[in-house]
Amino acid sequence: MFTTLASPSHGRAQLPLARSLAAAGHEVLVVTTPALVPVFEREEVRVTSAIRDFSPSSLVGPVLAEESGPAGLPDMDDEQRQEFMLRVMCKVVSGPMATMLLDAVLPVARDFRPDLILRDGMDLSACVVAETLGIPQLPTPSGAVNGFDPAALLPGLNALRKRQGLATPEDPLSIVPHGRIDYVPPAFSFAHHLSASWAYRQTVDVDRGAVLPRWVAELPTDRPLMFAAIGTAIPMFHDSSREADVSAPTPMPIPMPDPVDTLRAMVQGVSRLEECTVILATGGIPVDTDGVPPHVHITDRLPQPLLLESVDLFLTHGGFNSIRESLRTATPMAVLPQFGDQPRNAQRVEELGLGRRVTAPRPDVIAAVCREVLADEGCRAVARRARLEMLALPEIDSAVPDLEKLAE
Repeated sequence: MFTTLASPSHGRAQLPLARSLAAAGHEVLVVTTPALVPVFEREEVRVTSAIRDFSPSSLVGPVLAEESGPAGLPDMDDEQRQEFMLRVMCKVVSGPMATMLLDAVLPVARDFRPDLILRDGMDLSACVVAETLGIPQLPTPSGAVNGFDPAALLPGLNALRKRQGLATPEDPLSIVPHGRIDYVPPAFSFAHHLSASWAYRQTVDVDRGAVLPRWVAELPTDRPLMFAAIGTAIPMFHDSSREADVSAPTPMPIPMPDPVDTLRAMVQGVSRLEECTVILATGGIPVDTDGVPPHVHITDRLPQPLLLESVDLFLTHGGFNSIRESLRTATPMAVLPQFGDQPRNAQRVEELGLGRRVTAPRPDVIAAVCREVLADEGCRAVARRARLEMLALPEIDSAVPDLEKLAE
């Protein structure tokens, strides 16, 4: 049984594993939200939308008030705000969010009676479900698994365990008693608190039958080819925020970046790179194309894993799916982080020598960083090393016998 939350990228990370398990004859059930059902509905798996659509930010209010205290939020620099929000989100994910998910997921699990749970990294309720049913659970690849400190999650999780009459261990790693699944080699891990234990090769065949449009194949190849994209989560949050009651959400100490502003800066930045051919995917967010030079080609979406096989640079928001796909295709990155795990991912990209962080969402900064990465032979060498390391990992089908043994 899989649990899948947040954005389509979380489901896409699980798809290869779900396919392999189903192809091996196992019955697979995905428990998710209505918004994410389309990710799985064409696969040979069962899907139930037992979890209501929600945004973790809608659960932040009480935790934010508790963390802020009577005096409210102190003045913080960007790094302090990021750390503060990470602490808040750990309490949200292991507290009210896990409680809400447990009420939705446990009845489904009791009915389905799985032998193993492969959980979304943001789903702590699945830990309690697995312990209630006496079965193993593993988190699947996500930025949440990489960024959340198990010690910060443990108090909330233990409160939920106590509610269910379960043991309340003191070891933070009781959250991952059987390890975790990753698609990144240990030498290029993005996990801050957990060691790798079940590493498999990132696949480029996520969207079955995907092909690049003909106009891409006809682009000039006598200059660097660059791809720029904003990911799947930000457009999703943008759409939901437009539909939501503006008086309902709790104000966040780190405001969500406006994707329209981010895209505008990206368009203006890549427009300065006349020496390149640029493809920019907007994720369906409207963007003004007036005055865009002919070397920039704007589209809603493209099969990203395929395109990355042929580009010289990826200007990315820094989501973990996009980073893994870049490692798989040896594509250097310029990372313009937006929220969540992305700032830490951008920092890790720089630490590993896989690219550079774009430090400000300004056209001049974006263009300058892209040129730096394109001129850096060292980045390309490290990216090639990362791809070789990834190709040395076992393919995803080999996870099936590993998981069968775990579930025995």
